[in-house]
Amino acid sequence: MARKLGLNATQRMALIKNQASALLWYGKIETTEARAKEVASYVAKILTLAVNNYADTVETQVKVADEKGKETTKTLIKDGVKKLNARRKIMSLVIDLQEVQGYKETKADFKKRTRAVKSPLIEKIFDEYAPKYAARKEEKGQGGGYTRIYKLGPRKGDAAEVAIIELVD
Repeated sequence: MARKLGLNATQRMALIKNQASALLWYGKIETTEARAKEVASYVAKILTLAVNNYADTVETQVKVADEKGKETTKTLIKDGVKKLNARRKIMSLVIDLQEVQGYKETKADFKKRTRAVKSPLIEKIFDEYAPKYAARKEEKGQGGGYTRIYKLGPRKGDAAEVAIIELVD
């Protein structure tokens, strides 16, 4: 049975979505032990969906005319049906965090770097995590086990058990 975490259903889902998004973005977060366990199962479902569908792509040939009227053939790589469905499903399961402008990075450089990416967290899941965990799945012959929880002990103030949850390399 799922933990209620002392919250009603909408608040609980918002909390889990936010913490799962932060975990996927930063790779490590500190939270209570009960919340960490809930977030671990939620993130495992998201990453399994991405790992199973990240390789589904479709190549199409498109004829493009340039300024002089000369036609050239371009190859476009688009998401397949399964990957597109998985991408949309994951978009509904996480809060899409946006890129932050780096320290001493000019505004023009930041815009140039982030121009093509509309959903950076979703791109990170499909471009970084899915291939890494798919290779790990092939190598070890098992799926899952994407997160690790370290227990830190009671928190000062309310004595809640604190834990660090991180993504496994």
